[in-house]
Amino acid sequence: MRKAILLLGGGAIAGIMFLPGVVSTSNNESEQKRTRIVTVGQNYRIYPSNVTQTETFIVRHPHNPAILFASANTINLNTGFISEGCYATTNSGLTWFGSDTCNGPPITFHGGDPGITIDKNGIFLLIRLGRLTPGLYSHFSTDYGRNWSTQLTIATNDQDRATLTSDGNPASSFYGRSYAVWVRFASPYPVFFAYTDNGGTGWSAPVQINAPSQRGQGGEVAMGPNGVVNVCWAAVINVSPFTEDFVGFASSSNGGATWTVRENVFDMNGIAGTFPTKGNIRVNGLPRIDVDKSGGSRNGWIYVVTTQRNLAPAGSDPDIILNRSTDGGATWSAGIRVNQDALNNGKFQYFPAIHVDDFGGVNVLYYDDRNTSSDSAGVFVARSVDGGNTWTDHQISDHTFKPQAIGGLGQGYQGDNIGMTSSGTTLWPVWMDNSSGIYQIWTSPTDITTLEVAEESGALPEIFSLGQNYPNPFNPSTNIGLRIADFGFVSLKIYDLLGREAATLVNEEMEQGSYEVTWNASGFASGVYLYRLDVRAPSGTFTQTRKMMLMK
Repeated sequence: MRKAILLLGGGAIAGIMFLPGVVSTSNNESEQKRTRIVTVGQNYRIYPSNVTQTETFIVRHPHNPAILFASANTINLNTGFISEGCYATTNSGLTWFGSDTCNGPPITFHGGDPGITIDKNGIFLLIRLGRLTPGLYSHFSTDYGRNWSTQLTIATNDQDRATLTSDGNPASSFYGRSYAVWVRFASPYPVFFAYTDNGGTGWSAPVQINAPSQRGQGGEVAMGPNGVVNVCWAAVINVSPFTEDFVGFASSSNGGATWTVRENVFDMNGIAGTFPTKGNIRVNGLPRIDVDKSGGSRNGWIYVVTTQRNLAPAGSDPDIILNRSTDGGATWSAGIRVNQDALNNGKFQYFPAIHVDDFGGVNVLYYDDRNTSSDSAGVFVARSVDGGNTWTDHQISDHTFKPQAIGGLGQGYQGDNIGMTSSGTTLWPVWMDNSSGIYQIWTSPTDITTLEVAEESGALPEIFSLGQNYPNPFNPSTNIGLRIADFGFVSLKIYDLLGREAATLVNEEMEQGSYEVTWNASGFASGVYLYRLDVRAPSGTFTQTRKMMLMK
């Protein structure tokens, strides 16, 4: 991605961001260009290191969107040491801190496969597998992941990777309870759960949720409205490569005391196995789940994404498929194909992560090779604002990489999942990418207000809007997204809290489209500023003001 720097009125410096391959419009094409865009932040590693980072996750504080917690499997290939990366930001991604090692004793006992969440009090929780002795273990941190408690045992025996969520709804009877869900590696491979009501200082005894007739794999958990706990898993065939055959679902409305279990809610045909064209990496089609808690018209809708092929609506190559329930999991829709490239075009989409944002938008992150060679991959986000009926998808990675198996870690291993959350109008995807020489955790903060624009079809915005700046707080630069419904005169200005004009970023006629403007505030004092968009167009006038914080 490249950025054109323009000197605008009032002496302020602003940047207009471009993406290659989309239509540009301008009043004077020879001097400057503005391009309809998907507002994608710069791709970067959140914690660059010489340690391999795979299997990425990210979560948000339930009441403070500026606090994010990310994790990954971390492997020192020179020593064979395995742990869990702990990376955090308390300023909306402006800066990140952390470590490639969860320092909760005993350090040598750590076995990776982290599950993470943040509870109502801001306590970071991390669960993981054991290295020397099988089992599931937990740690908690009260200082944003800098220091971790001694391990607590949740379950013994051999377990699959566990997932973790916390009830952040103050209206729930189980507000603050955090739930762990996993599959036990022993016949009949059932799903188990446990919970903590005290920030991880103690856990309930593990309880079996289901009694499957077919081997389970990949338990996932997500909170719904009013404290409802939702769990899904794959039932796989009983011989290698354990292809995902159908999806099971369970829910509890009383904190896990009882469960409504449905062993088969929809059929699937997963992709478990390897991708020979991509370095023989190991892949899976395991389900990922999230629930709408926006309070909008689709509040409580449950969404599950899988990777499938050779079962409609998936084609002969791997496709991302969404199934949804509008009645708490009692009934499920037919599959909906999420990726919008041509069917059966030989392109691979895989490793989806799903996140329903605060506005009810459904966002799916996945690897995709439609814009590169078969031995490589980029990263896409697809977004739906109508409950999954229709999708727009966009590449958010500004480069591609060539997946390769990591030697000594099992057949084809490069990690098994990626993750995503949101903070306000900004999506925070995280994925593993070896373009730096080893696998590292990458991100690209993305403005969801522009993901609704169908870039490839040339569709234009139909409304005026002013996006929340990102990052926020910031130092010294921040980005502001605009949506202009039709041609008109546009003014974007910065004010201090006394109403004095501090900078003019835009003051000119502009065509219909989505834009991003960058404000470099290196010459300004720390504090809260207001930014105001004024538009005069044939269709009418529009004014909107938002706040942002410069923190030096």
